[in-house]
Order: sequence, then C-alpha cells, then structure tokens
Amino acid sequence: MERFIPLLLDIWREVCRHIEIGESVARLAPILVHRLPVELILVRRLEWQRGSIETVATGVCRGTQPALRPKNECSSAVLEAIRAWAEQNQVIALPAELARDRLPGILPEGVEGEVLAGPLNTENEPVGVLILVTQAPRSFRPEHQKLLQALLEPFAVALENDHRVRELTSLREAVEADNRSLLSRLGRHDIVDSIVGAETGLKPVMAQIELVARSDAPVLVLGETGSGKEVVARAIHSRSRRVSGPFLRVNCGAIPPELVDSELFGHEKGSFTGAVNIRKGWFERADGGTLFLDECGELPLAAQVRLLRILQDGTFERVGGERQLTADVRIVAATHRDLQALVATGRFREDLWYRIAVFPIRLPPLRERKDDIPALAAHFTLRAARRLGTVPLVPSAEDLNLLIAYPWPGNVRELAAVIERAAILGDGKRLEMAQALGGAPQRLTSREKEEHGGDVSREKSAEPATLDAAMIKHIEAALARTHGRVEGPFGAAAHLKINPHTLRARMRKLRIDWRSFRTRGFDA
Repeated sequence: MERFIPLLLDIWREVCRHIEIGESVARLAPILVHRLPVELILVRRLEWQRGSIETVATGVCRGTQPALRPKNECSSAVLEAIRAWAEQNQVIALPAELARDRLPGILPEGVEGEVLAGPLNTENEPVGVLILVTQAPRSFRPEHQKLLQALLEPFAVALENDHRVRELTSLREAVEADNRSLLSRLGRHDIVDSIVGAETGLKPVMAQIELVARSDAPVLVLGETGSGKEVVARAIHSRSRRVSGPFLRVNCGAIPPELVDSELFGHEKGSFTGAVNIRKGWFERADGGTLFLDECGELPLAAQVRLLRILQDGTFERVGGERQLTADVRIVAATHRDLQALVATGRFREDLWYRIAVFPIRLPPLRERKDDIPALAAHFTLRAARRLGTVPLVPSAEDLNLLIAYPWPGNVRELAAVIERAAILGDGKRLEMAQALGGAPQRLTSREKEEHGGDVSREKSAEPATLDAAMIKHIEAALARTHGRVEGPFGAAAHLKINPHTLRARMRKLRIDWRSFRTRGFDA
C-alpha cells in the first residue's frame, strides 16, 4: 500500500481543489490512467428517497465516452441489496453482465467490459458507487482492487461535498425566487391565496393541478397573454415534492436567438467573446426544482433540439464544453400560441411537442369566467390600496357591472391595471372605474379580432384599451415611419430607443408582422 501513497496524495489534492464532483473526476482521470488499466470512470449517486441511481460524473481515460443512460429506476428490493453490499464495504471485480446479475441497477445501460466497483459511504449511509471500466485485452488484477479500496474515501468526500454545494445552491435560489415573487406581488403570502377563483371559474384547472403536481411529468399550460399561466406553474411547484427546490421562470421570447443556448445551458470560460467566466444556465440553477419556460413557442429550432435532449435523458453540455452534465428539473412550459399550428408549419419540432405536452392544461381567459371578476376585483382593490398607501376601497355594484360587461382582451393582468388606474384617478378616496375603462366602447385591435372571433362591433376611442394595444399602436407607427426596417440607424429600434433583439421579441409576442410595412427597396 505504501507505493500508492503518492497517488493518494494527488487524489486528495484534486478532491480538495474542486467543489463539483464533475470537475474532480475530470481532473482525476488523467492521474488514474497511469496506475490502472481503466478506460472509463463513473461516479453514481444513490437516491434513496427517489428510488434511483444516477450518474453524476464521468471521466474518460482512453477512447471516447460511450452513450450511457444516466439514471436507473430501482425497486425497493434492489436498493436494499445495494445497501447491504455497500454496508459491507466490499469491492467487486466482475464482467459487466455478471455485475448486473449480482447487483441489478448498479451499472448504467451501455456499460460493457470488465468492471471494478466499490461503495462510497459516509458516516450516516451509503451515498454512491465508484465504478472503473476496462475493455479486453486489459483486465483488473487483485492489486487494483486494493487501490480502488483506498480510493473510496476521497471519492466519497468529493461526492458528499458536491451534494452539500447543490443543496446550498438550491436553498439560495429558492430563497431568491421567493423574494422576487414577494417583491413583485406586494402583500401576497401564500400561493393558494393568490389563486382567486379556485373554487369557481378555475375549479377544473385546480383539479388538474392537484392531479399532475404529484408526478414529475412535463406540463404545458395553454392560455392567452395575461391569463395567469405563471400562477398555475407556481401552484404545480408548490404542491409537488420539489417545493423545497427552486422555482425559476425564463421568458423564452425575451432571449436573443444567439444567446438562448448560453442562457438555458450555460457556457464555459472563453467559449465566445465576452465569456470571461463559467456561467451556469437556467437548467443547472433549477436543479432539484421546477423550471418554468414561458412563451416556449418562441424558442428557435436549434435550441429546441437541445431542449429535447435534456427532456429525454436529463443530460446537456454547456456552450463550449465537452463534459456531459445532468440536471434533475421538472419542466412546466407555457405559451399563448397554437403550437400544433407551428408544428404543422415546421416552426416547432413535433417530437418536442409530444415531450412537453404530456399533460396540457388550458387556462380559460377571463371573459370565459366572469364569475371570478368580483373576487378578483376585491383582491386587486386591496392590493392597489396597499401600494398607494390609502384606506381600503370596495368596488360598488355599478363598478362590478362595468367590469363584468367589459370583454377583457388583456385578461387578469389588464383587470389589475384597470383597478389600480381607477384608484389613482380617484385619488385613493374612490374608484373611478368608468374613466379607468376608457369611458366610450372600444374597437378591437387586429390581435383582439383574432382572439374574439372577428367581432369588430365596438367603436374605438382615442386611447387604446390595454397596455398591449398601446404598444402595438406605438410599434406599428414606428414601423410605418421606417418602412418596415427594424435595425440600423434609421430603423424602428433606433427610433424607439430600444435594442433590436428586444424589439423583435416584443413584436413576436404581440404578433406584429414587420413585413407588412415594407416598401420596395427597403430591408429590415
């Protein structure tokens, strides 16, 4: 064993230098290849509560990494057999097929050759397995088993450190997500309290939420802009076993196409100009929790391919990286667009549609659940009073009649804005609801015509009815003046003093077609 001391010192040094298990194993592989006939190193974490074994780090010593399935679901009997073997602290050296017979589930699918495996134990319980793989004509000898026995302790420490860092990161991001949610919703204390209408217009939706929250199946929330899709996603997260993990929201439509991969999957230092540090993407940061992909229909096709991969096997690579990483993330996607129509036109992958639409939930617009308007109005009136620092106000019967008669093209988000505007117009002493609604009836915008089945019977007032309508009018005016040009010194983005990528994302969201404003001889 004395001849192993220099090697063990090198192993301990690398373990202490790196916090993440993936980085440790990548650094240790070149060291071990000089002392062992090893081609592949695997570190697998035992997930006792989830009933699975997951590969969390790989190190390729020779050749190329084979395609491996990262996770094995195990029965309680299989897990107990693995626990009994681990508690005896035994090292096994067997061909892969015999190792699978002796300890089912210990090897990921795709591993072939001779296997040297040992348990990674902490003071409390077994936490993982260290596996070395070699191929003929190489083979493991008894001295290699003794060396592996000596390697188990540093690898167990590395795995436990990685687990603790992940726990701390998840807790921090969960707190940050909660803080952002609380800051953006003054006075909201509980997700259940926020779902006004849970017992009336949203009762069927709540039943679906309760049904799907217990599983890890991907959920697709379908609904118009402003109808409360994020509230549904948060309700699913709060009722799931991932409630202690982070809930992170990504607006896919607001990310420039060239930055989507970096935002979602992260990047390595030096992978492109400006990448001065390693950056974790949204999937890594949401590990152990829920990732809400808002406006998923805006994702470019290249990003859809990588999203499909992580949904299939839980693996991904950072931009500019070569190591396979894993993330245990529950996906809740949302869109106001017709994804099936996008699939038909080739703008959304059909295989990705089947993956994210395992459990679709349709969120009805506010005009289809007007029974919820009185409760929503009371809720938003109290919130407006807190924001303005005034005494609580109560909508009158006349106010409620006006609200119920309005078609609400902007849904719940517009209702909140109208009530706050009514409180401001009334100087915090009363609600000027008629004035806040614009007084005269409104004509539908081109976008609203689609959503209301072509109904254009209402007359248009001087002011747009909603914030979206105002933005549509303003952007269309800029496009008309610039003949459909978006970028450049004479484009609409420069005219509006906005980044061109942001403007294009806004136009996609509002369904504004810049091509209809083009004039011959001009280009966007």
